[in-house]
Amino acid sequence: QVQLVESGGGLVQAGGSLRLSCAASGRTFSRYPMGWFRQDPGKEREFLVGTSWNGSRTCYADSVKGRFTISRDNAKNTVYLQMNSLKPGDTGVYYCAARLGGDSCYYTGMLYDYWGQGAQVTVSP
Repeated sequence: QVQLVESGGGLVQAGGSLRLSCAASGRTFSRYPMGWFRQDPGKEREFLVGTSWNGSRTCYADSVKGRFTISRDNAKNTVYLQMNSLKPGDTGVYYCAARLGGDSCYYTGMLYDYWGQGAQVTVSP
């Protein structure tokens, strides 16, 4: 069983920055590809960024490329999402996800096995 807990969400003005953290349980966290997704009310969960188990590969949705950065600290069992130049359209609930295996980064939510409870991010105009 893997538990994921997001933190760091909140309210920020457009153009500002936030950093989300996702703390994972489990001794094999370092083997898990990880991802961040966002869900807006009434919409499907949207892929944002992903990282391979060792951080050597990262992948980004076009909508966040150049603004968001994913990183991980396997010693702390934590993955981060640094979000800069935030826009009102970035508002939503942000979820981290873990995949139990693989050596790439993954774009599709169905390929992930565990999800956090979500963190609300609100970007005001």
